[in-house]
Amino acid sequence: MAQGGLSRLAVARLQSAGVPVEPILRRVGLTPEVIAHPEERLSVQSQIALLEEAAIALKDDCLGFTLARDHDPRETGLLYYVMASSRTLGEALKRLARYSRATNEAIVFGYREGNRLILNLGYAGVPRHSDKHQIEFCMFGLLRICRMLTGQNLVPQYFCISHHRSSVTSEMARFVGTKVEFGADSDEFALNLDARELPLIHSDPYLNDLLLTYCEAALANKRGDRSHLRTRVENAISTMLPHGRVLAEDVARSLGMSERTLARKLSDEGLNFTEILQQLRRDLAVRYLDDRKLHVSKIAWLLGFHEVSAFTHAFKRWTGKTPRQMRTADAY
Repeated sequence: MAQGGLSRLAVARLQSAGVPVEPILRRVGLTPEVIAHPEERLSVQSQIALLEEAAIALKDDCLGFTLARDHDPRETGLLYYVMASSRTLGEALKRLARYSRATNEAIVFGYREGNRLILNLGYAGVPRHSDKHQIEFCMFGLLRICRMLTGQNLVPQYFCISHHRSSVTSEMARFVGTKVEFGADSDEFALNLDARELPLIHSDPYLNDLLLTYCEAALANKRGDRSHLRTRVENAISTMLPHGRVLAEDVARSLGMSERTLARKLSDEGLNFTEILQQLRRDLAVRYLDDRKLHVSKIAWLLGFHEVSAFTHAFKRWTGKTPRQMRTADAY
């Protein structure tokens, strides 16, 4: 579940563009009444579907980025005020990492320090490959908030996102101040370590103490990790696919278990690793083929096939059509 602030931003954008909202809400299983009440929580799946529909209706394939760049961060609610009232940027980001699950159970912000300050997104309960706009909103939006809270034009040392785009807009690169890498192993960006000590413009220790009390209570009421094993396996596989052959033992290791334990747990749910891998490849192939700018050879590589012919044979086995035939059929 999520607080739905991003869904409400998307609906406001649709309304300002004169796009009828109710048919879109109906298609994704939401109602105008739910959107009208900020206290109503939404399923993350519904939010992802709404953003996809809104992007199509607005003809904006970068809707998550657009909303992150243009919205008033105060509209995102509690987490913004927890961050803004903190003393330093490092303190604000640590609190974001601690309390983010209270507002969106699928996306968890991570924070770690080494020789640089690294901010990343973790994913739970929802297939990562199904999400694009929500992730881009979170990544670009977080960088923007860091800049607003400090009054500094912070430029990341690197900025990477794990889903693929056929082309990166120059607007994104200009906004970040450096190259935006898609198809990476993780969703994260890094700032200079010194940034953690930057004082915040709106620091308010009294307000911060009140908000932290509320956040701790909200966190205590949250149930444990409800992510389904299949989703965790899919998310692990999707990061490994472009590197070639995906092995069950590697996926198991990334999930902190042995290959035998993974096989047993999957079996308990009536699943097996090979079926999950093939279904994920099929779903991703269909999604990638929708992007006309993405060459079939690139799609084959993204799915872990060394030869286009191997991908073509596999796709025909999955769907009864070749990739070219699928694209031709979708054009009519």
